[in-house]
Amino acid sequence: MAPVPESVLSVGATLGEGPVWVARDAALWFVDIKQKRIYRFDPHLGVARSWDAPAQVGWIVPTRDGLFAVGLQSGVHRFDPDAASFALLHAPEADRPGNRLNDATVDPAGALWFGSMDDGEAADSGRFYRLHQDRLTESGLPPIAITNGPALSPDGTLLYHTDTLGKRIWRTRIAADGTLHDTALFVEIEDGAGYPDGPTVDAEGCLWTGLFAGWAARRYDPAGRLMTEVRFPVANITKIAFGGPDLSVAYATTARKGLTSDQLVAQPCAGDLFAFDPGVRGQTSYIAAI
Repeated sequence: MAPVPESVLSVGATLGEGPVWVARDAALWFVDIKQKRIYRFDPHLGVARSWDAPAQVGWIVPTRDGLFAVGLQSGVHRFDPDAASFALLHAPEADRPGNRLNDATVDPAGALWFGSMDDGEAADSGRFYRLHQDRLTESGLPPIAITNGPALSPDGTLLYHTDTLGKRIWRTRIAADGTLHDTALFVEIEDGAGYPDGPTVDAEGCLWTGLFAGWAARRYDPAGRLMTEVRFPVANITKIAFGGPDLSVAYATTARKGLTSDQLVAQPCAGDLFAFDPGVRGQTSYIAAI
């Protein structure tokens, strides 16, 4: 039988995104981009704590100093939860104030990969970047309007990146020096199935993607064949993350963004954090070396 997602935290996020399991905290961290808020969810207690961010916040990842890196609209910042403070590290697009940072992951070497996007969701101004040990480089991938991901294969040699408006997920090989080559189409989402949002790769090398306006999350094998579709009681599924002590629980962020008042009445759990049994374990979330 297909997994049945259940709401585990009612937050009513306008645009829930960026879930990541942080083992040192035994907690799931995620953000609400439009409400400029960071969340820490403790599944053992079933409670969450939140922090206000000074700008739209697209993602959060742990860093080796015990703190976090977050992607604000103004750039990559170091976030200290105890002090509720934000310190700018890099502003890759200071010349593009209409852009914001949107999604990210960390590779086994501690390099942070992240994307930007047009906040108006129209212009092809979004790009992908790599930040490692204070060296920021642009990926060289073509600019698009809404980037999502990237996500990495278990061995760290393949980068999956999403063109949300184009409904395509691409796969690119990563050389030892971090440069990219051999980009190929991995999956194209058919009309009527929604828009591919944040991607995640599980321990078996299969890719999960949330489907915004698609009422579902999907799992594809490494050849791009559809394996599983998990249906939700809400339309906008943004990203999957694996958590719990053995990474066997799938968490899903969702969004209220774009829903009419009637749709919100019909979807009372829109914007909540969901969980389900995926039947597979996730990969360890790596710590950023920045």
